[in-house]
Amino acid sequence: MKKGRISIITICFFALILLIAGCSNSNGKENSKEKSGQDSEVSLGNIPEKFKSGEEVKIKVIRKIGGDDHTEQFLAGAKEEGEAMGLKVDVFSAGGDSKSFHNEITKSLEEGYDGFIISHGDDPETIDSVKKIVEKGKSVVTFDSNTDLAKIDGVTLTSQNDEVLATLAMEQLIEDFDGQANIAYLWVDGFPPMVRRNAVYMEKLKNNPGIKEIERFGVASADTSGETKAAVAEMLKKHPKGEIDAIFATWDAFAIGAAEAIKEAGRDEIKIYGIDVSNTDLNLMKEEGSPWKYTAAVDPKLIGALNMRLVAKKIAGEETPKTYNLEPYLIAQNELQVSKKEVTMNDLGEVLPGWGLSTELEEDWMKTLKIMNE
Repeated sequence: MKKGRISIITICFFALILLIAGCSNSNGKENSKEKSGQDSEVSLGNIPEKFKSGEEVKIKVIRKIGGDDHTEQFLAGAKEEGEAMGLKVDVFSAGGDSKSFHNEITKSLEEGYDGFIISHGDDPETIDSVKKIVEKGKSVVTFDSNTDLAKIDGVTLTSQNDEVLATLAMEQLIEDFDGQANIAYLWVDGFPPMVRRNAVYMEKLKNNPGIKEIERFGVASADTSGETKAAVAEMLKKHPKGEIDAIFATWDAFAIGAAEAIKEAGRDEIKIYGIDVSNTDLNLMKEEGSPWKYTAAVDPKLIGALNMRLVAKKIAGEETPKTYNLEPYLIAQNELQVSKKEVTMNDLGEVLPGWGLSTELEEDWMKTLKIMNE
């Protein structure tokens, strides 16, 4: 009898422990769900097979240009978004070297990547390179690259909405000068984004005859800003005060050089309207007396993230568009100067509500993966 009584007590004791553990586990799950902010409909069952098979999903991001804030932010956005979903993400910048760019694509094709993001592949060779990737059954998203890439089955061509970027900047210039201004145009041919921006610019000139182009030049090199600074400095010597009202710069590398030349020449009567943004740009625009009044841009970090979501959707077997445009903002100097602290790309959203935020292309299963990989 004594033995039996001890046995019953022991069983009851272990049962109580199991009950407590079960309650603790249940509370843990509830707390986890509350922390994640996800509703009951988000479950492991919605994750595509490729992402729950246990095999590592690998993505390679290869960018032709480099050495600038935009590239750094773009690569960081892609890497952070992919890793948040538990993907293995490797990035590479060729620094503007075409040979290095294509060699990296060729090398990466043999390294078992499931998907590729190709950025700024503007030459015809990029078409051949991307075709080889597709032939190997890999998923491909391209950004600001040769427009013919969109003709390849399964490839998505993404871009900043260059038409809107150019429209925002040019329309602000036209408005500020009441449709009457002599301007210098900083632009270079041969790049798809530049071609699209130039088309808008030419249309605006046609429809606003009071806007007169008196100078046009541009160069894309390892030191675009430095060469632009020198060219603008020479231009200012040719045109004394009163002959140039504004500069329209189709690339922030142009605007940086122009701003420095204007500052050194003491020609702050000339205003700059640009496209694209970086930490350097924000610092220059925020300076007291800076000639750089507006720039139209898309958050490069968000561009990287959205490209990553697109390639993940492709790997999941989901439908994706042939082309995808990212909508830009117009950043005003006076908005930056209101802030008493330094404004960087990371906190620009505090000055410009909505900057860098988007749930586009983010599927429920991606949110689930992010929760699982916290």
